[in-house]
Amino acid sequence: MINPFRGCGTALITPFQGDGAVDEAAFRRLLRSQIEGGIDFLVPCGTTGETPTLSLTEHLRLVEIAVEESRSGSRRVPVLGGAGGNHTAHVVELAREVERAGADGILTVAPYYNKPTQEGLYQHFAAVAAATKLPVVLYNVPGRTSSNLEAATALRLAAIGNIVAVKEASANLGQIAAIAAEAPADFDLLSGDDALTLPILAFGGQGLVSVASNAVPAAMAELVARARAGNFEQARAIHFRHRHFMDAIFRETSPAPIKAALARMGYCLETLRLPLVPVRDDTRQHLFRVMAALGL
Repeated sequence: MINPFRGCGTALITPFQGDGAVDEAAFRRLLRSQIEGGIDFLVPCGTTGETPTLSLTEHLRLVEIAVEESRSGSRRVPVLGGAGGNHTAHVVELAREVERAGADGILTVAPYYNKPTQEGLYQHFAAVAAATKLPVVLYNVPGRTSSNLEAATALRLAAIGNIVAVKEASANLGQIAAIAAEAPADFDLLSGDDALTLPILAFGGQGLVSVASNAVPAAMAELVARARAGNFEQARAIHFRHRHFMDAIFRETSPAPIKAALARMGYCLETLRLPLVPVRDDTRQHLFRVMAALGL
């Protein structure tokens, strides 16, 4: 199966109203800005979207809205719907529901807290892939899950027909290079870390799932496009211009800083759902100074 999720995709935040309800109008505004900004694919209901705090109804509605906007805008972009969790049977059913909601693919994060073995990770992801006909992108982010999908396990999963890529956010460049070196031609490596996108693409990665692109979609899409075309000097210039912003949006637990940035830009309120809270004042002021330097 060919991976349709190449280039730059955005790990979308979920906007909330002041009372904590999902703000569908703000979400549509954000989606339209992404499509107009040249983003290559949309990623609703990933962990940046605060999915552990969403009800099933909210989760599926957000996917449906992303699909609607992706098909009614100036150009068609694929939707990679999130379906993750730490109870395999629940994730299997969620993947089926996300497919029924119209998504073009499934992004599924490694189970958190349980700390499965490599065999447990293999069996979990294999079960999710078996539940859907859609292409599946694995997501490895040990800093948030306390389990690491090792290169050997990712490559073993690559043999499953509809597992098409891994989004790597381990920050372990040795592990990432091993995946890139040994992956079959129909299995892609995607960066899950804005700040490490250039080395991952230099290894042969095919794209990025970006948090920064919530605010700067055109810049991040161009960075990835330049690097994929081999124009690393131009890609570096974009990276260096935005590096302080990439750092600032992870100064506290994501997505709190990127929500502060988007609130400053008028896209949404800064509202988060507990246990996440808005950033500290010092973080907010630092972020705003970085944004001002970029003209945001």
